[in-house]
Amino acid sequence: MDVNDPRIGLKIASERLAIVRYVFLVQVEDGIATADQRASLEYADAALIGWPEMDSDDVVDLDEDGKKTVAERLSAMERYIAEFSKKEAEGDVDAMNDLLVRATECVASVRRLYQPDFPIPTFTEIRRVVQDEYDEDMGKIDPSEHTTVEAIEEQTEQADEHREKTEADKPHDDDKAKSEDERKA
Repeated sequence: MDVNDPRIGLKIASERLAIVRYVFLVQVEDGIATADQRASLEYADAALIGWPEMDSDDVVDLDEDGKKTVAERLSAMERYIAEFSKKEAEGDVDAMNDLLVRATECVASVRRLYQPDFPIPTFTEIRRVVQDEYDEDMGKIDPSEHTTVEAIEEQTEQADEHREKTEADKPHDDDKAKSEDERKA
């Protein structure tokens, strides 16, 4: 990789965001991701999807103002990533979520500069769609199907008591043998 390539910012942006996105995914994958968490991951995906190679025909060369803007956006992205790392160490997933969105905004703006014809939706647009999907998913959950630990324990106790009572009411094999011996005698 040529660090003097004027398109190097394109590569740096994508690789850094891909790493941060993965770290965030690992943080939220054990539970049910909130709508905000899903939206931030979708936003990062939208910014990264079909990422062009630095020598791609649809990547434009930037003028000095464009290069300056890229440097500023990459610097801001790195600040967000540094803060993201601190929040990861603290276990603050909500703050990590917000910082992933901010870093993605930086990366999306870099991509728009290098690839002006590539359509990248805004976080607000993605958030709206994801919230609708999330609400629909949550509406499919039947609260009667989700019982508490206490309810499961109570059902187990009731089943055990019923089984014990049923077994107590049944004649045992010894009792059957006695009654057959008594009938023969």
